[in-house]
Amino acid sequence: MSTSAAEHLSPAFPERAAWGTAGKLRAWQAGALERYLSTDPRDFLAVATPGAGKTTFALRLATELLGRGIVKKVTIVAPTEHLKTQWADAAARVGIQIDPRFTNRQVDEASDYDGVALTYQGVASNPEVHRIRTERTPTLVILDEVHHGGDNKSWGEALRTAFDGAARRVCLTGTPFRSDTSPIPFVRYEVDDAGIRRSASDYAYGYAEALADGVVRPVLFMAYGGNMRWRTRAGDEIAARLGTPMTKDAIAGAWRTALDPNGAWIPSVLQAADKRLSEVRRHVPDAGGLVIASNQTAARAYARTLEAITGTKPTVVLSDDAGASSRIEDFAKSSERWMVAVRMVSEGVDVPRLCVGVYATSTSTPLFFAQAVGRFVRARKRGETASVFLPTVPIILEHASRLEEQRDHALDRPQRAGENPEDNMWSEEEGLLAEANREEKASGVLADDGTFEALESQAEFDHVLFDAQQWGMGGDVGSEDEQEYLGLPGLLEPDQMASLLRERQAKQAKAGRTRRTDDDEPVAAHRALAKQRKELNGLVAQYARKSGQPHAVIHNDLRQQCGGPTLDKASSEQVGERIELIRRWFVGRR
Repeated sequence: MSTSAAEHLSPAFPERAAWGTAGKLRAWQAGALERYLSTDPRDFLAVATPGAGKTTFALRLATELLGRGIVKKVTIVAPTEHLKTQWADAAARVGIQIDPRFTNRQVDEASDYDGVALTYQGVASNPEVHRIRTERTPTLVILDEVHHGGDNKSWGEALRTAFDGAARRVCLTGTPFRSDTSPIPFVRYEVDDAGIRRSASDYAYGYAEALADGVVRPVLFMAYGGNMRWRTRAGDEIAARLGTPMTKDAIAGAWRTALDPNGAWIPSVLQAADKRLSEVRRHVPDAGGLVIASNQTAARAYARTLEAITGTKPTVVLSDDAGASSRIEDFAKSSERWMVAVRMVSEGVDVPRLCVGVYATSTSTPLFFAQAVGRFVRARKRGETASVFLPTVPIILEHASRLEEQRDHALDRPQRAGENPEDNMWSEEEGLLAEANREEKASGVLADDGTFEALESQAEFDHVLFDAQQWGMGGDVGSEDEQEYLGLPGLLEPDQMASLLRERQAKQAKAGRTRRTDDDEPVAAHRALAKQRKELNGLVAQYARKSGQPHAVIHNDLRQQCGGPTLDKASSEQVGERIELIRRWFVGRR
């Protein structure tokens, strides 16, 4: 174990340090270490934005405490199996040997090790084992992403049982806020002026500070809306435009329809994201992309779509098993373009070359969103930017616009019955609908009970959100307006990016573009069908120009492969099948 080695550990271990920081602690890490050593606390909470280098800080502190004889052992608690191994590899660089394969059956680790790495779930399954180990030897407990300690009451109680007797405890988190009011173990809460108890950090380093220091990348959020159509539990067909003011149920229905792998929204957005990745790789050759899916079925389907677009199979990470960890590590070291995952890559996992993301999940909590975006923000050299593609959903756009805000975990919040105050962060316009949402259900119950059916989706580029400001007038997928923003350079300073966005928007305004203001309230099925037929005719015309075939021949081929009557007699579902088929033809899947 060596404090000298820890001093020279990369500030963003286990991968490349940020620009200008290699070979020394970052200012915030040095400041947090100085505060700890000067106050000598038993408990210490460090809040630092994802990608800032919390691992380096904790290991530097561990070497100090071990070197001074204050502790003899180190226990690290992390959210996932993969992160246990990541911590063990990082600790080995400074001479601290950690066993990431320790199990509750062992009771004691081998004499070769200075400590163990555990998961929160592992501790909760047998806290007594860890209580005995912790009380037997003076131990430093590092609780990584400590907000998981409040995931449920039993986990919190288990952590207190296991580590109440620890000599020292260091809590780390990038997102201390939670959507519930479950207290986080070993975190100090202080009462504010409103009488609400809020988590009190001993050292905080937010995204805005890290951005100013060049430690993290600025993020371009590429928002996509479009027309959606779905069938409700009651059997009604609803058509609406994603991104326009609607009730919460209608928003949920449009959102779920957009994420449906069989619709056209996902392929269009993935194709746009891949084009953006190609542009970024002109300046950052090893840049990678990550699609975050809601479930395994969707992840596999998105992977197939990406393979059709790129001609290469993406890396797919479906669950937190041994194979998943190795796939993430292999992807991190390679120059492959895309990885598709469900939840396990949303927190703590370091793949610093990730520059482009697609938020293709229906998870809407601010904590999950911040952790997901955190996968893309670690800067390796000056000027790198991140691009994250989002559905135009009010709560998601609100999270994106508030990325730079520092928030704490609050207890005792006043709360209305059935309301989750952290999750209902609607824009002002959507807030006007909050009261109506408690009184009416515009599109039936959209629970995952097998009664919801996505029928059709179409993607449209809405705008770019950068530095909490909207840029762009929107445009159709594949339009010149969309390409202007997808083609933004991948290596720009924040002020240069803002200036370029301003120029692009001015160019659109000069050309007479305006933001869409059409009121796309839910419409009658016959109008939706007419619009579908118009869309199909347009796609047939485009394919005719591409292939040189007559329109009638293409229509006949679609009808033969999909079945059903002629277009004028075809149902909405039959027309939708033909639209989906011809879209596959455009990407070579005929």
